[in-house]
Amino acid sequence: MSLNKLNNALSQEVKELEESGRAKGEEKVITKVIQPKKGKGPRYLLEGYGDQEFIRMNSNSYLGLPLRKDMIKAEEKGAKDFGVGPGAVRFINGTFKAHVDLEKKLANFHGREEGMIFSSAYATSLGVIYPLTTKETVLISDELNHNCIINAVRLGKPAAKEIYSHNNMEELEQALEKSVGKGKRALVITDGIFSMRGDHAPLDKLVEICEKYNDKFEEGVISVVDDSHGVGAFGDTGRGTEEYVNTKVDILIGTLGKAFGVNGGYVVSSSDVTKYLREKAPTYVYSNPITVSESEAAIKALEILDSKEGKEILGHLKEMTKRFDKGLADAGFETIKGDHPVVPLMVRDSKKTSKMVQYLNKNGILATGLNYPVVPKGDEEIRFQISASHTKADIDFVLDVLKNYE
Repeated sequence: MSLNKLNNALSQEVKELEESGRAKGEEKVITKVIQPKKGKGPRYLLEGYGDQEFIRMNSNSYLGLPLRKDMIKAEEKGAKDFGVGPGAVRFINGTFKAHVDLEKKLANFHGREEGMIFSSAYATSLGVIYPLTTKETVLISDELNHNCIINAVRLGKPAAKEIYSHNNMEELEQALEKSVGKGKRALVITDGIFSMRGDHAPLDKLVEICEKYNDKFEEGVISVVDDSHGVGAFGDTGRGTEEYVNTKVDILIGTLGKAFGVNGGYVVSSSDVTKYLREKAPTYVYSNPITVSESEAAIKALEILDSKEGKEILGHLKEMTKRFDKGLADAGFETIKGDHPVVPLMVRDSKKTSKMVQYLNKNGILATGLNYPVVPKGDEEIRFQISASHTKADIDFVLDVLKNYE
C-alpha cells in the first residue's frame, strides 16, 4: 500500500508521545447520563467501565444547562419546526429567523450594534482575525493565547508580529511603540480567560493602552478578545471578563458551546465590522451555520442567564469554585489564583500528570491532564472545571480522592 511508509512514520511519532506522557490517548465514550439525585450532580457511564459512575470535572458547561428540560424542549421545537440541519451556507439558503434572532440577542447581551454566529468559537477566531489582517496590519498577541488565535495569526501574514509576555502590559505598550510606522492598523489580540490557567487578561489596562496609541496608526489600534471561557461564567451577570474589569473592547469573540451549553461561536462589534466579516470571513461564508434547534437552545440559555434564576446559578457556581479552590490549597496543592471556574492543579511534570489522571479515573473522576505542547514545559497541570451542576457533596468527594493520592 502507498500508506505503509507514512503509517510507520506516524505510528513512531505517536509512540514517542505515549512514552513521554504527552499523548492525549483514546477518547472516552459516554454511553449514558444519570440524572442528578440525592444531593449529587449528574453522573456518566463510559464504554468499557461497566456500571462505574463518573463525575465530570472536565466539562466546559459551566452553568450546567445541557440537561435542563427547558433547554431540551427549545432545541426539540427547533428541530421539529425546521428540521435537523440548516441545508447550506447562509449566503445560499442557510439563514433562518432563529439565526437572526440569536445574533440580535447576543448583540444586546453585550451592548453592541451587531452580532454574527459561526459554526464554532475556533472558526470565529479564525474568521475574524484572518480577514482583518492585511499586508499593512501589525498583530500583537499574548504569548499564552489559545491555539485558534495562534493559527489565525500565522494565516494572516501581517506586516509585523509582536508577542508579549503573558498579561505583561508594559511589554504590550513597548510592542505598540515599536510597531508605529510599520502598518496602517494594529490588532491587539488576547484571550479574556486563559483556558489552561483560569486567570484573566487585564482588559481595562489593555484598552487604555490601545486608546493611547490609536492616533499613531492610520486605521487605529483595535482590541480583539476571545472570551469563550469567560462569557456566561464570569462577571456578576455572566458577561465575562469585560464585566469583571469594567471595560469594553472593540471586537469580542464568544462561544455558545461552553457556559451556554449548546454549540457554535459568535462575534459582536460595530455594524461596519460585522458587515465586512459577512463578506470576507471564510469560516462564515463557506461553512454551514449552527442548526435552528441549536439557535433556539442558545436563545433559551440567554434568557435563563438574564433572569433571577440565572443570578442564582452564577452564585452557586462561584460558591462551588471557591470551595474547590480552598480545598486544594488546604490540602497543599499548588493552584493559580482566580475567580473563574477553571481551577488548575499545577503538577509540573508530564508523567506525574498522566498518573494522577489515571488515579482520578479509577476513582470515578473525569479530569483532563494538560502536558506540553498544550501548555509550556514546566506548566503541566490537571485542569479541573467547576460547573453549576456540581453540589457540595460532589466537590468534597473529589477533594477527598485527591487528598488520598500518594
